[in-house]
Amino acid sequence: MTVGPGFTAARLPALRQPAARPRGDWQRRPGRLVVGGFALAVLLGTGLLLLPAAHTDGTTISPLAALFTATSAVCVTGLVVVDTGTAWSGFGQVVILALIQVGGFGIMTLATLLGLLLSRRLDLRSRLTAAVATRSDGLGDVRTVLLGAGVITILTQTGVALVLVARQVLTYGADLGDATWWGVFHATSAFNNAGFGLAADSLVQYQADPWVCLPLVLAVLVGGIGFPVLLELFRTRRRASRWSLHTRITLVMTAVLVPVGTLAVLAGEWGNPGTLGPMPVSEKLLNALVHGVMPRTAGFNSLDMASLDEGTLLTTDVLMFIGGGSAGTAGGIKMTTFAVLLAVIWAELRGDPDVTVFDRRITPTSQRQALAVALLGVALVMVPTIVMSTTSDFGVSDILFEVVSAFATVGLSTGITAQLDGTHQLMLVALMFVGRLGPITFGTALALRERRRLFRHPEGAPLVG
Repeated sequence: MTVGPGFTAARLPALRQPAARPRGDWQRRPGRLVVGGFALAVLLGTGLLLLPAAHTDGTTISPLAALFTATSAVCVTGLVVVDTGTAWSGFGQVVILALIQVGGFGIMTLATLLGLLLSRRLDLRSRLTAAVATRSDGLGDVRTVLLGAGVITILTQTGVALVLVARQVLTYGADLGDATWWGVFHATSAFNNAGFGLAADSLVQYQADPWVCLPLVLAVLVGGIGFPVLLELFRTRRRASRWSLHTRITLVMTAVLVPVGTLAVLAGEWGNPGTLGPMPVSEKLLNALVHGVMPRTAGFNSLDMASLDEGTLLTTDVLMFIGGGSAGTAGGIKMTTFAVLLAVIWAELRGDPDVTVFDRRITPTSQRQALAVALLGVALVMVPTIVMSTTSDFGVSDILFEVVSAFATVGLSTGITAQLDGTHQLMLVALMFVGRLGPITFGTALALRERRRLFRHPEGAPLVG
């Protein structure tokens, strides 16, 4: 067929490319699907916890208490308004444990992993969703991250649970069935950085037992360091030179923050008669380590939190706000965010044109993201603190502690959460939900649409400082 000079594609409609089907907004923004998944898990958990079979005889559970507990479990926080071990029946505790596991692993990550195991493949939409949930660098390693995360979760929780069960049976003479449930519950809670415990005093009764405290500390560290880092460590083994920038930052920050937290507790509580004061040196070191690690968003405590010195509480606030590693079970603004901000400050003080960490230049996008996450985190902490301080009878220090604990999904408490009124508890529910998803993910999921500008404004240089 000869085509004349006046021929255009418009004259042959049949030869045109078919118009692309409009994509739903949820397809373009998988973050919304993650938010919806977490919200659905919270609602489902609330409904299950409201069932009569979920709580013990003689215990009345209000809808707010069920909502608070379900949100705290799904968001792996650990704040409670009723005692987990006495208010909830065996069925209720199983529901809480399931919500912790689903929330820690990530509702969308878990769903994608199950789909992978069934179909042995991932479509593009599922991989986009998993990339948001796991914070993967690219779509290519989502499969590896998901499978690796599943293996790490199973191995770590099983190993820690076995140690705890053996300790309960051999040392404390517990029944094998009760010991098994206790060990599985606390191992799962620790690995997912949830902080839920079956005793009202958390780990206080085990403050002298390293065979209980140290396995839980290990589970918290492994779960909070982030799945991509753990997988990279496994792949590269001893070849530290091949570690990515993210892995190096995470490991260095962990190596710095854990000793700093431990030393801060030792310095602040060494002579405190309500905490470390009466203990021998070995127990002081053990409990200082526990409380140096738990602010990474784990939520267990082996010391009476209400007896801590004000300086220790403030230091704990800072550690909780920083949190743990990205793409793990920890909360907070994340260690990498904090490290990038420190690098920005250092570069500005030195007058360097580039922000560098470990001989790698940090992109402007990463700098803006770190600044946005940090400032949003500060706003999400300060506004509720101010509101709650002016509308309740509790002191600013205690309220700030609870608010930071909720936002950073930690679960440590000075004991005032259950005494707050319903409005304040709902504020903590919102903080836990936003804190688990992350300010950036949550904001992106709620955004109406993306804009791509085809122009740039002239530069300006306002006075700063």
